Amino acid sequence: MRTRILLLSVLLAISGVPAFSQQQESAVRLWTLKECIDYALSHNLNVKRGELQVELSEVNFTQAKMNLLPSANASASYGYNWGRGLDPVTNQFVSSQRNNVSSLNANGSLTLFNGLRVQNSIKQGRHDVAASEKDLAKARNDASLLVANNFINVVFNKEQVENASLQLASSQQQLDRTRIQVDLGALPLSEKLNLEAQVATNELNLVNQQNALALSILQLKQAMQMQASEELDVEIPALEPQDLILDQDRDEVYGIAREIMPEVKSSKLKIESSYYAMKVAKGALVPRLTLNGSLNTNYSKNSESQFVSDGGFTLGTSPLGYAQDGATQIPVYGIRPTGAISDVYMFDDQVKDNLYKSVGFQLTIPIFNNYTSRASFQRSVISNEQAKINAQEIDNTLRQNIETAYNDAIAASKSYQSALKQVTARDEAFRMMKQRHDIGAANYVEYQVAENNLFQAKSDLARAKYNYIFRKKLLDFYQGKPLDY
Repeated sequence: MRTRILLLSVLLAISGVPAFSQQQESAVRLWTLKECIDYALSHNLNVKRGELQVELSEVNFTQAKMNLLPSANASASYGYNWGRGLDPVTNQFVSSQRNNVSSLNANGSLTLFNGLRVQNSIKQGRHDVAASEKDLAKARNDASLLVANNFINVVFNKEQVENASLQLASSQQQLDRTRIQVDLGALPLSEKLNLEAQVATNELNLVNQQNALALSILQLKQAMQMQASEELDVEIPALEPQDLILDQDRDEVYGIAREIMPEVKSSKLKIESSYYAMKVAKGALVPRLTLNGSLNTNYSKNSESQFVSDGGFTLGTSPLGYAQDGATQIPVYGIRPTGAISDVYMFDDQVKDNLYKSVGFQLTIPIFNNYTSRASFQRSVISNEQAKINAQEIDNTLRQNIETAYNDAIAASKSYQSALKQVTARDEAFRMMKQRHDIGAANYVEYQVAENNLFQAKSDLARAKYNYIFRKKLLDFYQGKPLDY
């Protein structure tokens, strides 16, 4: 009686733990693949870096366009000087205790011709913006693929945990029956001991699968830039391999990918950008013609004091000279207007009267500048050739990745079909072996081999299944289809 009560308690405890675990898991939100990818794209640092690069390219492009407009600058100065100096208004030497001086000027310049450097810079900037946008799309694709791969690993490990749980439950049920038969004397004690060892092995296998699942969830969180402490569980997609058909060959997939993959478009845009950069550098080797203009004026505190006539005149007190009248010299006196010194020539009047304007053309002919312009042009030619090589390398990498993915998909499809047949056969073999073991027609070793073979076949099937699903989705991705299930 005690043995039965103890056995019943153990069975209730075993059956109760999964139920509690399932209740705990159900409280955790299930994430779809699309939700995981959207979360990753909003937190991925490479994506954010790509977004900033797009903004930087747009700023450079705007600056290139603004170079078509004239440049204009203005300046003003105000200060004091003491002692003997040149008055900026009268251009005469003056001596004073302190003089307040000020100057105002404005100048502008318009490039009329500089070897089409501005126009080519605009074209280069336009291609740089487009290339940075494609690079951003590439960063998004890389982040999406990484999340999708880790998502598939989580789904695969969840199925492995389920298989391990079913194997443990099956071996536990078989142990319960064997204990009863051993208690009744129908089977030897060694059968129970062997099954207890098998249950312990299956428990260890379940723990290992749970650890693998926890690790895959952690890797998914890291790919999503999510904190490890946050809860995360994924929704198993209702998708079977037979729903996926390889309806195109590798050359067709490659042809489509060359037209839509952002890294290919980016490499072509960078070739065009380097071409216009080469023309910009070449423009520095030709003469440059500019139109310049300026406005200048100034003010002096000393010039504010001016003589103001009252309309009258007076003779000077000292003779200016002498006139000869025979033997007599007659002194000659000058006439001076009468008036007073007053501060009447103020700031506004001085600024208006001292205004100076200029306009002119400037032709700059490069003759020798320490090989700087020539070296810059040669570097741009080399950069253009490097861009072409990079584009070819990207195209080759894309073709190789598609060829590999296509071959992997074909191999995974064949592996899945073989694994499916194997599971069907192993399941039937285990069912028959279980019946024989229950009636004592088969020993523990035969039962254990059949059970392990079935578990291994199911594991191989799960691995082949999700491997094929991911490989097929990868081919769909190269054709511009969304990474979703």
